[in-house]
Amino acid sequence: MLARLALVCALGAVAALIAASGRGGLFILAVGAAGAVLTAMGTWWVLAHRGAVRAAGAVLMVGAPVAILVAYALADLWPVALTAIALWGAAVVCAGSALRAVREPHGMQAVACALPRHPVLIMNPKSGGGKVGRFGLVEKAEALGARVVLLDTTARTDVAALARQAVAEGADLLGVAGGDGTQARVAEVAAEHDLPFLVVSAGTRNHFARDLGLDRDDPAACLEALADGEELRVDLGVVGGYAFVNTASFGVYAEVVQRPDYRDAKADAALDAMPDLLLGYAGHTLDAVTDDARLESQQALLVSNNPYATPEPMAAGGRRPRLDGGVLGVVGIRVNNAAQAADVALRGARAAGLQVLTSQRISISSGTESIPVAVDGEALTMPAPVVCAVRPGALRVLVPKVRPGSPASLPPVRWREVVSLAFSRPRPAAEDRHGAARAS
Repeated sequence: MLARLALVCALGAVAALIAASGRGGLFILAVGAAGAVLTAMGTWWVLAHRGAVRAAGAVLMVGAPVAILVAYALADLWPVALTAIALWGAAVVCAGSALRAVREPHGMQAVACALPRHPVLIMNPKSGGGKVGRFGLVEKAEALGARVVLLDTTARTDVAALARQAVAEGADLLGVAGGDGTQARVAEVAAEHDLPFLVVSAGTRNHFARDLGLDRDDPAACLEALADGEELRVDLGVVGGYAFVNTASFGVYAEVVQRPDYRDAKADAALDAMPDLLLGYAGHTLDAVTDDARLESQQALLVSNNPYATPEPMAAGGRRPRLDGGVLGVVGIRVNNAAQAADVALRGARAAGLQVLTSQRISISSGTESIPVAVDGEALTMPAPVVCAVRPGALRVLVPKVRPGSPASLPPVRWREVVSLAFSRPRPAAEDRHGAARAS
Protein backbone atom coordinates (compact mmCIF):
# COMPACT_ATOMS: atom_id res chain seq x y z
CA MET A 1 0.00 0.00 0.00
CA LEU A 2 2.85 2.39 0.76
CA ALA A 3 4.41 1.64 -2.63
CA ARG A 4 1.11 2.32 -4.37
CA LEU A 5 0.65 5.55 -2.41
CA ALA A 6 4.19 6.56 -3.44
CA LEU A 7 3.30 6.07 -7.10
CA VAL A 8 0.07 8.04 -6.70
CA CYS A 9 1.96 10.96 -5.11
CA ALA A 10 4.69 10.82 -7.78
CA LEU A 11 2.10 10.84 -10.56
CA GLY A 12 0.34 13.70 -8.77
CA ALA A 13 3.57 15.73 -8.79
CA VAL A 14 3.98 15.09 -12.53
CA ALA A 15 0.33 15.96 -13.15
CA ALA A 16 0.72 19.23 -11.23
CA LEU A 17 3.63 20.20 -13.47
CA ILE A 18 1.80 19.21 -16.66
CA ALA A 19 -1.29 21.12 -15.56
CA ALA A 20 0.73 24.33 -15.20
CA SER A 21 -0.28 26.75 -17.92
CA GLY A 22 1.88 26.86 -21.03
CA ARG A 23 5.42 25.80 -20.31
CA GLY A 24 5.13 26.47 -16.59
CA GLY A 25 5.96 22.88 -15.64
CA LEU A 26 9.17 22.90 -17.65
CA PHE A 27 10.04 26.28 -16.15
CA ILE A 28 9.62 24.89 -12.61
CA LEU A 29 11.86 21.90 -13.39
CA ALA A 30 14.53 23.96 -15.13
CA VAL A 31 14.72 26.62 -12.42
CA GLY A 32 14.78 24.00 -9.65
CA ALA A 33 17.57 22.00 -11.32
CA ALA A 34 19.61 25.13 -12.05
CA GLY A 35 19.22 26.27 -8.44
CA ALA A 36 20.41 22.90 -7.11
CA VAL A 37 23.48 22.96 -9.37
CA LEU A 38 24.34 26.55 -8.39
CA THR A 39 23.96 25.73 -4.69
CA ALA A 40 26.32 22.75 -5.04
CA MET A 41 28.83 24.87 -6.98
CA GLY A 42 28.67 27.57 -4.32
CA THR A 43 29.34 25.00 -1.61
CA TRP A 44 32.40 23.78 -3.52
CA TRP A 45 33.75 27.32 -3.91
CA VAL A 46 33.31 27.96 -0.18
CA LEU A 47 35.24 24.80 0.69
CA ALA A 48 37.91 24.83 -2.00
CA HIS A 49 38.80 28.52 -2.33
CA ARG A 50 39.58 31.61 -0.30
CA GLY A 51 38.97 35.33 -0.67
CA ALA A 52 36.64 36.63 -3.37
CA VAL A 53 35.83 33.18 -4.79
CA ARG A 54 34.78 31.93 -1.35
CA ALA A 55 32.63 35.02 -0.87
CA ALA A 56 31.01 34.44 -4.26
CA GLY A 57 30.36 30.82 -3.28
CA ALA A 58 28.65 31.94 -0.07
CA VAL A 59 26.44 34.27 -2.11
CA LEU A 60 25.51 31.37 -4.42
CA MET A 61 24.76 29.02 -1.50
CA VAL A 62 22.33 31.51 0.01
CA GLY A 63 21.16 33.28 -3.11
CA ALA A 64 20.31 30.32 -5.34
CA PRO A 65 17.46 28.96 -3.16
CA VAL A 66 16.11 32.50 -2.69
CA ALA A 67 16.30 33.12 -6.44
CA ILE A 68 14.28 29.97 -7.09
CA LEU A 69 11.46 31.21 -4.86
CA VAL A 70 11.57 34.68 -6.41
CA ALA A 71 11.44 33.22 -9.94
CA TYR A 72 8.43 31.08 -9.05
CA ALA A 73 6.68 34.06 -7.47
CA LEU A 74 7.33 36.37 -10.44
CA ALA A 75 6.00 33.74 -12.83
CA ASP A 76 3.00 33.21 -10.53
CA LEU A 77 3.91 29.53 -10.34
CA TRP A 78 4.71 29.18 -6.66
CA PRO A 79 1.40 27.39 -5.78
CA VAL A 80 2.05 24.79 -8.48
CA ALA A 81 5.73 24.47 -7.49
CA LEU A 82 4.93 24.00 -3.80
CA THR A 83 2.23 21.44 -4.63
CA ALA A 84 4.60 19.47 -6.87
CA ILE A 85 7.39 19.61 -4.27
CA ALA A 86 5.06 18.48 -1.46
CA LEU A 87 3.71 15.59 -3.55
CA TRP A 88 7.17 14.49 -4.63
CA GLY A 89 8.41 14.66 -1.03
CA ALA A 90 5.49 12.52 0.10
CA ALA A 91 6.24 10.07 -2.72
CA VAL A 92 9.87 9.70 -1.64
CA VAL A 93 8.91 9.19 2.03
CA CYS A 94 6.27 6.59 1.17
CA ALA A 95 8.61 4.80 -1.24
CA GLY A 96 11.40 4.69 1.34
CA SER A 97 9.02 3.42 4.01
CA ALA A 98 7.72 0.70 1.68
CA LEU A 99 11.22 -0.48 0.80
CA ARG A 100 12.27 -0.38 4.45
CA ALA A 101 9.28 -2.54 5.39
CA VAL A 102 10.30 -5.32 3.01
CA ARG A 103 14.05 -4.98 3.56
CA GLU A 104 13.94 -4.43 7.31
CA PRO A 105 16.78 -6.53 8.78
CA HIS A 106 16.27 -8.17 12.13
CA GLY A 107 17.78 -5.98 14.82
CA MET A 108 20.82 -6.98 16.81
CA GLN A 109 19.74 -9.73 19.17
CA ALA A 110 20.35 -9.11 22.86
CA VAL A 111 20.84 -12.03 25.22
CA ALA A 112 20.33 -12.42 28.95
CA CYS A 113 23.45 -12.14 31.07
CA ALA A 114 24.67 -12.11 34.65
CA LEU A 115 24.96 -8.63 36.11
CA PRO A 116 28.46 -7.40 37.00
CA ARG A 117 29.56 -7.49 40.62
CA HIS A 118 32.66 -5.28 40.30
CA PRO A 119 32.02 -2.74 37.51
CA VAL A 120 34.53 0.04 36.89
CA LEU A 121 33.54 3.16 34.94
CA ILE A 122 36.02 5.68 33.54
CA MET A 123 34.50 9.15 33.28
CA ASN A 124 35.73 12.32 31.55
CA PRO A 125 34.29 15.28 33.51
CA LYS A 126 34.76 17.66 30.54
CA SER A 127 33.24 15.44 27.86
CA GLY A 128 30.09 16.71 26.19
CA GLY A 129 30.40 20.10 27.89
CA GLY A 130 30.41 18.61 31.39
CA LYS A 131 27.66 15.99 31.16
CA VAL A 132 29.23 13.89 33.91
CA GLY A 133 28.57 16.59 36.49
CA ARG A 134 25.38 17.94 34.92
CA PHE A 135 23.65 14.55 35.06
CA GLY A 136 25.19 13.42 38.36
CA LEU A 137 26.74 10.35 36.73
CA VAL A 138 29.36 9.71 39.42
CA GLU A 139 26.83 9.57 42.25
CA LYS A 140 24.34 7.50 40.25
CA ALA A 141 26.99 5.00 39.15
CA GLU A 142 28.33 4.58 42.68
CA ALA A 143 24.78 4.09 43.99
CA LEU A 144 24.50 1.14 41.56
CA GLY A 145 27.70 -0.42 42.91
CA ALA A 146 30.24 0.82 40.35
CA ARG A 147 33.69 2.16 41.08
CA VAL A 148 34.26 5.43 39.21
CA VAL A 149 37.64 6.61 37.90
CA LEU A 150 37.56 10.33 37.03
CA LEU A 151 40.08 11.38 34.39
CA ASP A 152 42.51 14.17 35.20
CA THR A 153 41.74 16.58 32.37
CA THR A 154 44.79 18.76 33.14
CA ALA A 155 47.16 16.06 31.87
CA ARG A 156 47.19 13.51 29.08
CA THR A 157 45.94 10.18 30.43
CA ASP A 158 46.38 6.70 28.98
CA VAL A 159 42.82 5.43 29.41
CA ALA A 160 43.77 1.97 28.10
CA ALA A 161 46.34 1.67 30.90
CA LEU A 162 43.67 2.68 33.44
CA ALA A 163 41.35 0.02 32.04
CA ARG A 164 44.04 -2.68 32.22
CA GLN A 165 44.80 -1.69 35.80
CA ALA A 166 41.10 -2.00 36.65
CA VAL A 167 41.02 -5.50 35.12
CA ALA A 168 44.10 -6.48 37.15
CA GLU A 169 42.30 -5.30 40.29
CA GLY A 170 39.29 -7.54 39.62
CA ALA A 171 36.90 -5.50 37.46
CA ASP A 172 34.30 -7.69 35.73
CA LEU A 173 32.92 -4.84 33.59
CA LEU A 174 34.53 -1.80 32.00
CA GLY A 175 32.58 1.29 31.03
CA VAL A 176 33.15 4.81 29.74
CA ALA A 177 31.30 8.08 30.13
CA GLY A 178 33.03 10.12 27.46
CA GLY A 179 33.62 10.62 23.77
CA ASP A 180 33.79 7.91 21.13
CA GLY A 181 37.61 8.04 21.01
CA THR A 182 37.79 7.17 24.72
CA GLN A 183 35.07 4.55 24.25
CA ALA A 184 37.20 2.83 21.59
CA ARG A 185 40.36 2.70 23.73
CA VAL A 186 38.59 1.08 26.66
CA ALA A 187 36.41 -1.16 24.48
CA GLU A 188 39.60 -2.63 23.03
CA VAL A 189 40.74 -3.65 26.52
CA ALA A 190 37.32 -5.09 27.35
CA ALA A 191 37.42 -7.17 24.14
CA GLU A 192 40.92 -8.43 24.94
CA HIS A 193 39.69 -9.83 28.27
CA ASP A 194 36.20 -10.82 27.02
CA LEU A 195 34.59 -8.51 29.59
CA PRO A 196 31.28 -6.70 29.07
CA PHE A 197 31.53 -3.04 28.15
CA LEU A 198 29.14 -0.27 29.20
CA VAL A 199 28.60 2.79 26.99
CA VAL A 200 27.41 5.95 28.75
CA SER A 201 26.36 8.63 26.25
CA ALA A 202 28.25 11.51 27.86
CA GLY A 203 30.16 12.62 24.75
CA THR A 204 29.29 15.35 22.27
CA ARG A 205 27.77 13.38 19.39
CA ASN A 206 27.62 9.85 20.83
CA HIS A 207 27.50 8.08 17.46
CA PHE A 208 28.32 4.68 18.98
CA ALA A 209 25.62 5.06 21.65
CA ARG A 210 23.10 6.14 18.99
CA ASP A 211 23.72 3.08 16.83
CA LEU A 212 23.45 0.84 19.90
CA GLY A 213 19.99 2.31 20.46
CA LEU A 214 20.90 4.05 23.73
CA ASP A 215 19.40 7.24 25.12
CA ARG A 216 21.60 10.13 23.95
CA ASP A 217 19.57 12.81 25.72
CA ASP A 218 19.88 11.29 29.20
CA PRO A 219 23.23 9.53 29.76
CA ALA A 220 22.11 8.48 33.25
CA ALA A 221 19.62 6.12 31.58
CA CYS A 222 22.56 4.08 30.24
CA LEU A 223 23.53 3.25 33.84
CA GLU A 224 20.30 1.28 34.26
CA ALA A 225 22.10 -1.57 32.51
CA LEU A 226 24.01 -2.18 35.76
CA ALA A 227 20.76 -3.13 37.48
CA ASP A 228 18.64 -4.49 34.61
CA GLY A 229 20.73 -5.16 31.54
CA GLU A 230 21.29 -7.53 28.65
CA GLU A 231 24.16 -8.06 26.22
CA LEU A 232 24.76 -7.32 22.57
CA ARG A 233 27.65 -8.87 20.64
CA VAL A 234 29.07 -6.27 18.23
CA ASP A 235 32.06 -5.93 15.93
CA LEU A 236 35.20 -3.87 16.43
CA GLY A 237 37.09 -2.17 13.64
CA VAL A 238 40.89 -2.25 13.70
CA VAL A 239 43.18 0.21 11.92
CA GLY A 240 46.94 -0.13 12.19
CA GLY A 241 46.55 -2.04 15.45
CA TYR A 242 44.11 0.48 17.00
CA ALA A 243 40.48 -0.40 17.64
CA PHE A 244 37.68 1.88 16.49
CA VAL A 245 33.95 1.71 17.21
CA ASN A 246 32.77 4.17 14.53
CA THR A 247 35.13 5.30 11.79
CA ALA A 248 38.70 5.63 10.62
CA SER A 249 39.06 8.59 8.24
CA PHE A 250 41.85 9.24 5.75
CA GLY A 251 42.63 12.20 3.52
CA VAL A 252 40.94 15.59 3.84
CA TYR A 253 39.26 15.14 7.23
CA ALA A 254 42.26 13.38 8.76
CA GLU A 255 44.55 16.20 7.58
CA VAL A 256 42.26 18.79 9.18
CA VAL A 257 42.16 16.92 12.50
CA GLN A 258 45.98 16.95 12.61
CA ARG A 259 46.08 20.76 12.81
CA PRO A 260 46.98 22.17 16.26
CA ASP A 261 44.11 24.70 16.15
CA TYR A 262 41.44 22.11 15.29
CA ARG A 263 40.31 21.34 18.85
CA ASP A 264 39.82 24.99 19.80
CA ALA A 265 38.18 26.22 16.59
CA LYS A 266 37.04 23.27 14.47
CA ALA A 267 35.04 25.19 11.87
CA ASP A 268 37.69 27.89 11.34
CA ALA A 269 40.51 25.34 11.12
CA ALA A 270 38.58 23.22 8.62
CA LEU A 271 37.72 26.18 6.36
CA ASP A 272 41.31 27.39 6.46
CA ALA A 273 42.74 23.99 5.49
CA MET A 274 40.17 22.83 2.93
CA PRO A 275 41.37 24.80 -0.13
CA ASP A 276 44.91 23.44 0.08
CA LEU A 277 43.71 19.90 0.69
CA LEU A 278 40.94 19.74 -1.92
CA LEU A 279 42.88 21.42 -4.70
CA GLY A 280 45.99 19.34 -4.11
CA TYR A 281 48.31 22.02 -2.71
CA ALA A 282 48.73 19.99 0.49
CA GLY A 283 48.16 16.41 1.54
CA HIS A 284 48.30 13.37 -0.74
CA THR A 285 45.72 11.37 -2.62
CA LEU A 286 45.00 7.84 -1.46
CA ASP A 287 44.95 4.44 -3.13
CA ALA A 288 43.00 1.61 -1.52
CA VAL A 289 42.60 -2.09 -2.16
CA THR A 290 39.51 -3.85 -0.77
CA ASP A 291 38.39 -7.48 -1.02
CA ASP A 292 36.89 -6.92 -4.47
CA ALA A 293 37.93 -3.50 -5.77
CA ARG A 294 40.69 -0.93 -6.12
CA LEU A 295 40.13 2.79 -5.48
CA GLU A 296 42.71 5.19 -6.92
CA SER A 297 43.57 8.84 -6.26
CA GLN A 298 40.92 9.38 -3.61
CA GLN A 299 40.87 12.68 -1.72
CA ALA A 300 39.14 11.15 1.27
CA LEU A 301 38.32 7.67 2.52
CA LEU A 302 35.91 6.83 5.30
CA VAL A 303 36.12 3.32 6.74
CA SER A 304 33.32 2.48 9.17
CA ASN A 305 32.74 -0.35 11.62
CA ASN A 306 29.81 -1.83 9.63
CA PRO A 307 28.25 0.12 6.73
CA TYR A 308 25.84 3.01 7.05
CA ALA A 309 22.25 2.63 5.90
CA THR A 310 22.38 5.43 3.36
CA PRO A 311 24.73 5.66 0.38
CA GLU A 312 25.91 9.05 1.67
CA PRO A 313 27.02 8.09 5.24
CA MET A 314 28.98 11.29 5.74
CA ALA A 315 25.77 13.28 5.63
CA ALA A 316 24.26 14.40 8.89
CA GLY A 317 22.13 11.77 10.55
CA GLY A 318 23.80 8.77 8.88
CA ARG A 319 23.20 5.62 10.91
CA ARG A 320 24.38 2.03 10.97
CA PRO A 321 21.37 -0.31 11.31
CA ARG A 322 23.61 -3.12 12.58
CA LEU A 323 26.96 -3.36 14.32
CA ASP A 324 27.28 -7.13 13.99
CA GLY A 325 27.48 -7.64 10.23
CA GLY A 326 31.17 -8.61 10.19
CA VAL A 327 32.11 -6.12 7.44
CA LEU A 328 33.54 -2.63 7.08
CA GLY A 329 31.77 0.16 5.22
CA VAL A 330 34.03 1.99 2.76
CA VAL A 331 33.34 5.38 1.17
CA GLY A 332 35.82 7.05 -1.20
CA ILE A 333 35.46 10.53 -2.67
CA ARG A 334 37.28 12.32 -5.47
CA VAL A 335 36.01 15.77 -6.44
CA ASN A 336 38.25 18.15 -8.37
CA ASN A 337 35.94 20.94 -9.53
CA ALA A 338 32.54 22.53 -9.06
CA ALA A 339 30.89 20.37 -11.74
CA GLN A 340 31.96 17.17 -10.00
CA ALA A 341 30.81 18.59 -6.66
CA ALA A 342 27.40 19.27 -8.18
CA ASP A 343 27.29 15.74 -9.57
CA VAL A 344 27.92 14.26 -6.10
CA ALA A 345 25.36 16.60 -4.52
CA LEU A 346 22.66 15.67 -7.06
CA ARG A 347 23.35 11.99 -7.73
CA GLY A 348 24.88 10.80 -4.45
CA ALA A 349 26.32 7.28 -4.63
CA ARG A 350 25.62 7.14 -8.38
CA ALA A 351 28.09 9.96 -9.02
CA ALA A 352 31.46 9.07 -10.52
CA GLY A 353 33.23 10.89 -7.70
CA LEU A 354 31.71 8.80 -4.89
CA GLN A 355 32.46 5.12 -4.27
CA VAL A 356 30.43 3.18 -1.69
CA LEU A 357 31.17 -0.47 -0.92
CA THR A 358 31.83 -3.02 1.83
CA SER A 359 34.85 -5.14 2.62
CA GLN A 360 36.30 -7.22 5.43
CA ARG A 361 39.76 -5.76 4.84
CA ILE A 362 41.17 -2.66 3.16
CA SER A 363 44.78 -1.59 2.59
CA ILE A 364 45.45 2.14 2.12
CA SER A 365 48.59 3.79 0.72
CA SER A 366 49.46 7.27 -0.47
CA GLY A 367 52.99 7.21 -1.87
CA THR A 368 54.37 8.45 1.46
CA GLU A 369 55.98 6.73 4.42
CA SER A 370 53.17 7.66 6.80
CA ILE A 371 49.48 8.57 6.57
CA PRO A 372 47.41 10.84 8.85
CA VAL A 373 44.39 8.99 10.25
CA ALA A 374 41.45 10.23 12.31
CA VAL A 375 40.37 7.28 14.47
CA ASP A 376 36.95 8.02 16.00
CA GLY A 377 37.90 11.70 15.75
CA GLU A 378 41.36 11.30 17.34
CA ALA A 379 44.39 12.41 15.30
CA LEU A 380 47.04 9.73 14.63
CA THR A 381 49.80 9.14 12.10
CA MET A 382 50.48 5.58 10.94
CA PRO A 383 53.17 3.99 8.73
CA ALA A 384 51.99 3.17 5.22
CA PRO A 385 50.33 1.06 4.05
CA VAL A 386 47.60 1.22 6.67
CA VAL A 387 45.42 -1.88 6.96
CA CYS A 388 41.86 -1.78 8.29
CA ALA A 389 40.03 -4.96 9.29
CA VAL A 390 36.99 -6.03 11.28
CA ARG A 391 36.82 -8.30 14.33
CA PRO A 392 33.35 -9.88 14.18
CA GLY A 393 31.55 -10.18 17.52
CA ALA A 394 34.63 -9.12 19.45
CA LEU A 395 32.87 -6.83 21.93
CA ARG A 396 30.22 -7.64 24.55
CA VAL A 397 28.14 -4.53 25.24
CA LEU A 398 25.89 -4.32 28.29
CA VAL A 399 22.77 -2.27 27.48
CA PRO A 400 19.58 -1.49 29.44
CA LYS A 401 16.66 -3.75 28.65
CA VAL A 402 14.54 -0.63 28.20
CA ARG A 403 16.16 1.74 25.68
CA PRO A 404 14.93 4.01 22.88
CA GLY A 405 16.41 1.96 20.06
CA SER A 406 18.04 3.33 16.92
CA PRO A 407 15.57 4.95 14.50
CA ALA A 408 15.80 3.16 11.19
CA SER A 409 17.07 5.18 8.23
CA LEU A 410 15.10 5.24 5.00
CA PRO A 411 16.87 3.16 2.33
CA PRO A 412 17.79 4.73 -1.02
CA VAL A 413 14.74 4.88 -3.26
CA ARG A 414 14.94 2.77 -6.38
CA TRP A 415 11.76 3.36 -8.31
CA ARG A 416 11.94 0.11 -10.27
CA GLU A 417 11.69 -1.77 -6.97
CA VAL A 418 8.85 0.49 -5.83
CA VAL A 419 6.87 -0.20 -9.02
CA SER A 420 7.46 -3.94 -8.68
CA LEU A 421 6.34 -3.85 -5.05
CA ALA A 422 3.25 -1.78 -5.87
CA PHE A 423 1.97 -4.34 -8.37
CA SER A 424 2.95 -7.46 -6.44
CA ARG A 425 0.31 -9.54 -4.73
CA PRO A 426 0.45 -9.51 -0.91
CA ARG A 427 0.80 -12.88 0.78
CA PRO A 428 -2.27 -14.11 2.67
CA ALA A 429 -2.05 -13.78 6.43
CA ALA A 430 -2.25 -17.58 6.81
CA GLU A 431 0.82 -17.96 4.59
CA ASP A 432 2.69 -15.42 6.70
CA ARG A 433 1.86 -17.37 9.85
CA HIS A 434 2.95 -20.68 8.33
CA GLY A 435 6.19 -19.09 7.10
CA ALA A 436 6.88 -17.66 10.51
CA ALA A 437 6.22 -21.05 12.11
CA ARG A 438 8.64 -22.76 9.73
CA ALA A 439 11.30 -20.09 10.43
CA SER A 440 10.94 -20.55 14.18
